[in-house]
Formats: sequence, structure tokens, C-alpha cells
Amino acid sequence: QQTDPPAAPVDIVIATGGTTGTYYAVGNALVTTIGDKLSLSKLTAVDSGASKANVQLVTANQAQMSILQSDVLSYAHSGTDLFTEAETSSQWVAGLYNETVQIISAPGIKDVSELKGKTVCVGDVGSGTEVNARQVLEAYGMTTADITATNGSFGDAANDLKDGKIDAAFTVAGAPTTSITELDATAEFDMISLTPEAVEYLTTNYPFLVQEDLPAGTYPNNIDYDVTCVAVKAVLVASEDLSEDFVYELLTQMFENQESMAATQAKF
Repeated sequence: QQTDPPAAPVDIVIATGGTTGTYYAVGNALVTTIGDKLSLSKLTAVDSGASKANVQLVTANQAQMSILQSDVLSYAHSGTDLFTEAETSSQWVAGLYNETVQIISAPGIKDVSELKGKTVCVGDVGSGTEVNARQVLEAYGMTTADITATNGSFGDAANDLKDGKIDAAFTVAGAPTTSITELDATAEFDMISLTPEAVEYLTTNYPFLVQEDLPAGTYPNNIDYDVTCVAVKAVLVASEDLSEDFVYELLTQMFENQESMAATQAKF
């Protein structure tokens, strides 16, 4: 009796983010830790423009999986905010870790209301960070018209704050975040805590946001106090066209090898 040879593993591309970001590190850690344990698929992690771009890459079948913000996935499915029409091909597989909405500021700026009339970096154009910044301002009765909004990467924002070019910046990423840790080593800054009323407004009106408090010492040279924030989830998604078998095998290996994944990348 002749048995068919096993099928060749299916190539699965995981879209991540910029090469200096956490998504890229997490995606590559996933590939290096469990890639050789998969019999059905061959994983490759690639850099990308992050959340919105990752939805579009999956829709276009240029990637079969991706990592993105839970709120951006919500906007994609509903065709709101960053999306003019619903894109539902990206399906939630697992929440990986919290991405904290962190607001770094020039020394002495302690409240979101104090940003009125100030120059504030709200992340890259079309980023999830830009939308989160709008939501936080809204919780204080403000819009981007109340600030001078600039766009740039987290690294650019940290440098501009250090150079006095901006007064504050929104950074949405797992904490501690590399760009802020580097700033902490070279400059003085503050972080803005949200009021209880703002947290309640945000978590009620945007259910994908959860309260997350950063403990004192997250950035040890400057921040010796707890900071009240909100956070979104970093989500692993898969194309609706991807076989359940591939996704099941991947998740099984992720859970069975969580310790070694965590040793490779703390976000696991």
C-alpha cells in the first residue's frame, strides 16, 4: 500500500512593524523559537508599516498573519477611523501583550489639559498611536485643533523632546519602550498620568482600551512615581483564508513553548 508523501510546508509570512520596534522583535522571536517545530507551515517574519499596513497586507494576501493593535483591528472590521470600508480578512488569534498609551512631556507638564497650545508628536501618519492620541484628547474635551500636532516615529519624538522642538509625545508600545528608555538615559522628562475621569471615559467609550498603571521606576532616572495610563492589546491575527489546522498547530506550539519564547522575548 502506497502512502502519499507528506505535503510540503505552506509558507506563512507574518507582517510585523519597523525594524526597531517591538512587533518586529516579537515576530522574529516567534519564528526562531517555534519555527522549526511546525510541520504544516514555514514561518517568515517581515518588517512593515505596522497596524494599518498589516491589515492591508493580509487583505491583499501579501501576508498570511500579522501583529497589530486591537483597536486598529476593531476599526478595520467596522470600516471606521483609519479605514473607509470594512476589511474583515484579519481574524483574531491571540492577544500577546499590552501596549501602553504613554505620554512623555517636557519637565513640569503633568496633565493632558496643559497640552493646549503646545507642540505634540502624535506618532506616525496613519498609525494607531495617532488615533489613540485623538481619543485621549477627546476625554479632556480637546481635539488635535487644540494642539500643534506633529508626526514622527517614537525615536524621532524622543529626540525632538530632548532638543526642545516639541512639548510632549504619544508613544503606544509595550513598556518599558526602547525609545523612552534611551531618552531616560540622556535627558530629563515627565510622564502624564490620566485622571480617573479620563480613564473611565476612555474604557467606556472605547472598550478595547484597558487601564494600565506603569509602576514607579519603569524609567528609573526620571519617573519615580506611578503613571496612570490606558493600553491596547498587541494581537496576533491570521487571514480568514488560512487553514484552521495551521493556526491550531501554531498556537499549540506557542503555548507548549511559552517558557522558551519568554526567554527569547520578554513580551511572551
